[in-house]
Amino acid sequence: MNCADIDIITASYAPEGDEEVHATGFNYQNEDEKVTLSFPSTLQKGTGMLKIDFVGELNDKMKGFYRSKYSTASGEVRYAAVTQFEATDARRAFPCWDEPAIKATFDVILIVPKDRVALSNMNLIERKPYPDDENLVEVKFARTPVMSTYLVAFVVGEYDFVETRSADGVLVRVYTPVGKAEQGKFALEVAAKTLPFYKDYFNVPYPLPKIDLIAIADFAAGAMENWGLVTYRETALLIDPKNSCSSSRQWVALVVGHELAHQWFGNLVTMEWWTHLWLNEGFASWIEYLCVDHCFPEYDIWTQFVSADYTRAQELDALDNSHPIEVSVGHPSEVDEIFDAISYSKGASVIRMLHDYIGDEDFRKGMNQYLTKFQEKNAATEDLWESLEQASGKPIAAVMSTWTKQMGFPLIYVESEQKEDTRILKLSQRKFCASGPHNGEESPHWMVPISICTSESPASAKLRLLMDKPEMTVVLEDVNSEQWVKLNPGTVGFYRTQYSPSMLESLLPGIRDLSLQPVDRLGLQNDLFSLARAGIISTVEVLKVMEAFVNEPNYTVWSDLSCNLGILSTLLSHTEFHEEIQGFIRDVFSPIGQRLGWDPKPGEGHLDALLRGLVLGKLGKAGHKQTLEEARRRFKDHVEGKNTLSADLRSPVYVTVLKNGDSTTLDTMLKLHKQADMQEEKNRIERVLGAISSPELIQKVLSFSLSEEVRPQDTVSVIGGVAGASKQGRKSAWVFVKDNWEELYNRYQGGFLISRLLKLSVDGFASEKMATEVKAFFDAHPAPSAERTVQQCCENILLNAAWLKRDADAMHQYLLLRKSPSSTV
Repeated sequence: MNCADIDIITASYAPEGDEEVHATGFNYQNEDEKVTLSFPSTLQKGTGMLKIDFVGELNDKMKGFYRSKYSTASGEVRYAAVTQFEATDARRAFPCWDEPAIKATFDVILIVPKDRVALSNMNLIERKPYPDDENLVEVKFARTPVMSTYLVAFVVGEYDFVETRSADGVLVRVYTPVGKAEQGKFALEVAAKTLPFYKDYFNVPYPLPKIDLIAIADFAAGAMENWGLVTYRETALLIDPKNSCSSSRQWVALVVGHELAHQWFGNLVTMEWWTHLWLNEGFASWIEYLCVDHCFPEYDIWTQFVSADYTRAQELDALDNSHPIEVSVGHPSEVDEIFDAISYSKGASVIRMLHDYIGDEDFRKGMNQYLTKFQEKNAATEDLWESLEQASGKPIAAVMSTWTKQMGFPLIYVESEQKEDTRILKLSQRKFCASGPHNGEESPHWMVPISICTSESPASAKLRLLMDKPEMTVVLEDVNSEQWVKLNPGTVGFYRTQYSPSMLESLLPGIRDLSLQPVDRLGLQNDLFSLARAGIISTVEVLKVMEAFVNEPNYTVWSDLSCNLGILSTLLSHTEFHEEIQGFIRDVFSPIGQRLGWDPKPGEGHLDALLRGLVLGKLGKAGHKQTLEEARRRFKDHVEGKNTLSADLRSPVYVTVLKNGDSTTLDTMLKLHKQADMQEEKNRIERVLGAISSPELIQKVLSFSLSEEVRPQDTVSVIGGVAGASKQGRKSAWVFVKDNWEELYNRYQGGFLISRLLKLSVDGFASEKMATEVKAFFDAHPAPSAERTVQQCCENILLNAAWLKRDADAMHQYLLLRKSPSSTV
């Protein structure tokens, strides 16, 4: 059976109705995390009772059964005991058959100090004094349904809670650190709305009597969907009405929606093996948006999906070192590696495309059939396709296997010609590669659900078709020569589009006059940016398009534009004209900055708050003089307690003053960090500390990242913040990671934090020399669960180098020309 870091003292087996036989040998296979128990004679077949007496350790690795450090109100350090078993760490808490398909029921009894809260998956059924020690109690929980080991959980610690009953009668509690029950209310509200929404959507009731959501101080992931006892980072669960910013509320709503979806999709029906992990994660990452859209329609969350998940997945999936959604998985270290943007974000994107292709009603029918047929069992990707195929009558398996079994996605090239009142489109597909046009003999092909709209009705499809071959001709009736034609309205299909120059020309005014819907303005800009990045078009073309966004009102469109300008800014930090691109950023962002101002206006909502924070931060980082002066003034008032900054303005103000600050500024920020009571505020500060400019202070920030002041899961964002902030920061962070590799690796090995750390520290380099250096370092210091990330990083560094070589001069010329007085645009 599976067993890791556990010492077995005795073991025995009693066949039903027969006497107990003691095991005579324990053979540990540590590499495979297994133990073999040997008995003096062959055991008879049939049921029986296996008893194991063992000792394990409450470790500091944030996996298995581990300890999580917290401080009481008086500052005393204490520990809670908590679990994180996914993917393969239940075996660190008790010997078991630790595979998703080997399901069982669990009867949990915990013996704990009597002044501590003890929780598990099920409701408590008995609590009695422990005979051997009057300070302990024995706590017994109801038997679980048939379930996988990775979803078992226990928590022992000090917590307060808020509770309610959902409309369908489930008891919902949110457990918070002591004294912070108030901060659990927002999540409680979301959870209580979400359970009935999913019950209704799947037409399957929530199967347990209760659900607890609990905030854990030291937690590696964002959250974990243990059945009936969902664990969260504090920042993914706690909201303080005064000190939480709008983006934190949105994040909490999404994570709660994601974890509760798993209670059905993952917990009730579980993937057969880790190869199908994407099904769990992709599905939950899609439906969390559906759920938040239901609870908070004012968030415009589906537009944000495109920027947060869809474009992120395409960026990774264009690399040669990407991988298919379905990956065969052997050793546990390979499981950790697939918790990445492909499983989550590409998974969610292809499910969104599938939902659109099938239609909501048939999709729900198919989901219900799947959940009913496989409840308390395991299923594979094909099983879901079969249920959806039966419900919709469409060739789901054939279409979807092109998206899950081969990596990458297509670039669709479109040309058009007008014949009287019809528009004839020629479409062709090839694999989209980050390194430029796919020139292999055999490009893979996809079955692509394509929809086409015209300027007559930009938000709805005039025509839908399934492109199942490399080339197609499409005829659109009743389209006059004045109208533009666009593929992929809503940016739902998982492909990029390259239009012929004349088609593109006719679409661009739709950005300026806002006749294209926001998600399509975003998609068009993002496609052009990635075509430039791949060398298929010139980056100067994209800079021109970016200037057309001056009238843009939509937060998410700005957010995506801002990301892409950030990528350019990082790229050009390797050149002599980094200041020119800062000037460009100031020009693009100052009109909207002017319109928004610093203070919220009456009637503004969630998205205005997000946009203001984004724009001011962008202007501050780019050295916009008025923004810097105002940020300094407000920061001074904030620190002196005259006028506290609203939570939504803190990040932009902090980053602006730090970027232009000295050692006094840094000391003030560190003092604010120490005084902060909320983890959200500590994280907010940790993420921006890297903006400081001087090399000595950068060193100070890096050392701070490994200090006791920073929780272990947050060190990564401090180092990442340094690497992402400046050329100097990037150099220093890489040296720091190399110098402290042993400590960092010991902390995070075999988890996805190690991959995140690497990506954040080295992705911004842009020379062949650096790619070689990164590769050599990891050849000498292997990190198995991050192997693919290392390859992706090296590929990105080489792509950056090629991009600079190809386009740097042209960009420099363009940036200089637009500043020269004679030029008119």
